[in-house]
Amino acid sequence: MLPICLLAVTPPAPAQEAGVPAGEWRYIGGDAGHTRYSALDEIDGGNFEDLEVAWVWRGDNYGPTVDYVSRSTPLYVDGLLYTVAGSRRTVSAIDPGTGETVWTFREPHTTRYERGMRNSYGKGVAWAEVNGRGVIFMSSPGFFLHALDAKTGRPIDGWGATVPLDGFAATGVVDMLPDLVGDWEPWLQSGYAYDPDHGIPRDLGNLSTSSPPIVVNGVVIVGNVHEQGYYQTRTENIPGDILAYDASTGEFLWKFHVIPRPGEFGHDTWENDAWMTTGDVSSWAPMSADPERGIVYIPTNPPTIDFYGGFRPGDNLFGTSIIALDVRTGERVWHFQMVHHDIWNFDNPTAPVLLDVTVDGRPRAVAIQTTKQGFAFTFDRATGEPVWPIEEREVPPSEIPGERLSPTQPFPTRPAPYEMQALTEDMLIDFTPELRAEALEIVRNYRLGPLYNPPIQVGHPSGLRSFVSCPSGATNIYGPTSADPETGILYVSTLRGCRSENIVPGHEMDEPDDPLTTGRTIADWVVADRGDFGGPRGLPIFKPPYSRIVAIDMNTGEHLWEIPNGDTPERIRDHPALAGVDLPVTGKTSHPVTLATRTLLITAEGTQGDPLLHAVDKRTGERVGTVPIPASGQYGMMTYLHQGRQYVVVQIAGPGHPGSLAALRLGE
Repeated sequence: MLPICLLAVTPPAPAQEAGVPAGEWRYIGGDAGHTRYSALDEIDGGNFEDLEVAWVWRGDNYGPTVDYVSRSTPLYVDGLLYTVAGSRRTVSAIDPGTGETVWTFREPHTTRYERGMRNSYGKGVAWAEVNGRGVIFMSSPGFFLHALDAKTGRPIDGWGATVPLDGFAATGVVDMLPDLVGDWEPWLQSGYAYDPDHGIPRDLGNLSTSSPPIVVNGVVIVGNVHEQGYYQTRTENIPGDILAYDASTGEFLWKFHVIPRPGEFGHDTWENDAWMTTGDVSSWAPMSADPERGIVYIPTNPPTIDFYGGFRPGDNLFGTSIIALDVRTGERVWHFQMVHHDIWNFDNPTAPVLLDVTVDGRPRAVAIQTTKQGFAFTFDRATGEPVWPIEEREVPPSEIPGERLSPTQPFPTRPAPYEMQALTEDMLIDFTPELRAEALEIVRNYRLGPLYNPPIQVGHPSGLRSFVSCPSGATNIYGPTSADPETGILYVSTLRGCRSENIVPGHEMDEPDDPLTTGRTIADWVVADRGDFGGPRGLPIFKPPYSRIVAIDMNTGEHLWEIPNGDTPERIRDHPALAGVDLPVTGKTSHPVTLATRTLLITAEGTQGDPLLHAVDKRTGERVGTVPIPASGQYGMMTYLHQGRQYVVVQIAGPGHPGSLAALRLGE
């Protein structure tokens, strides 16, 4: 399906406009284009190993968190760092030189907060200059939007509307749920009276937030998040519509329906009136924006329930899509759907990256969406025209009763895929003949296939245990893509993996007393259990490398180099079955974390990696330095210049350091 252009957008002269003063980090992705890049150059290959830990900030001081997860990338603006911590998502301002906490803000407790699905996974805050002062915007697990003075942490006077609950300030906050459900038919017909403490009754659905808003040209755009599709058993949920507010006043401006209503573009892709009750299509990943063109780019999730969509026939726009919206009006400028009728959990997991490049001698302003499938979809960011052709190719049909998959899916012709997209016998582990024989025996119980291999149910007539889908998440939230806007080179983090869910009748898995269960109608088929597909003796079933960093020149679409993520992990290097085997460098079994600067690509090894930070030559992929960090690096990094010194901040997590930040700088 090709993108459809609604608005005439006049592009300015091509230029990389970060909109960020030198040495600052004003968006969680560094700039509005989410390149995760900084032009700072004090730290380079020659002095990288002189880096020392300047301070560590403990996020678990601000409430419970998931021990091994840290996803909040700090901002650095006008001499302060800003982040969130703990499951309550406490907003904190931090002294960038010492790591001391300057101020904190915590939303009062609500019942609806307790029902949040991603409470410990907050990715940060947004900043904007409003009426001459800095303002921090935070979207909370309870689905409130807060506006705070950046210097004091106090709620902004005269902003938003009063929330009639104990503990809430009289100003500086918006309850976004009434704006979300105000025109939603299931709510209007439910007979429920709105309860701001409880929120949406769970028989109608539930949603929360994980990524922060993005502020573009005075407009605060807010996304949302639902429960993971593979945990859902019921077909109803609330759609994850995109909301926008005036940054100066908190006034509600517009809403974009991610599941189109009658008369709206894409409504015909929802057959059997499934649009009325199906939900999700959330924008849980961060957003990016082009302030000059006035466009915000929104990556979306599939509709309700992964691995079965028989109750929602059709292509299901705008599920698993990139949507370009006019920030003033919320009107669709263009869109592209990466997966039609997505049942594979192939949600777009990271923000689109915006670059200015030169393709075939022609300047192009592009938006690049890297995906779980291992594709880098590339579009003209003003029109949505594919920079290189994207072909609709036939894919296998489903054999699950009631399911009707799309007969075709889109395949970019360039850049080439950066991860394996099928598991074949040639790709099975072969370190020893015995391990290969065991791997062959394992896969005989599964249906192998290409990308978009359809699920099969337990008890399939073939007698096979299940299906295998590869990749399971080449690009994912754990390792966002970074880029160098000066060269147009993309640095993609990719993890090799396959998945194989067991599909069973929905009534076997439904738990009506589970407070996270939403909806009323039990789906015909759901996921029973996960993670039952693995290799012999606890080893990966496929050949290495297990994870990599891939450099792609977006001027040509060519892969430049690739390197394993770190070295061979101890559990593989010292495995008894591999004694005496001359192993290659396999890389860790985790997504690498990357940060691009003018001088280096800085990488951490991720959740299953060692607590190390590496410096990599951006041109060649050669490792030029390594330093230890207090715990394994997580999600993303950032860098800033404070009092004439460059700092690198790594999100870390692990024993003794849950949800923490480590700042490094060159020694005296």
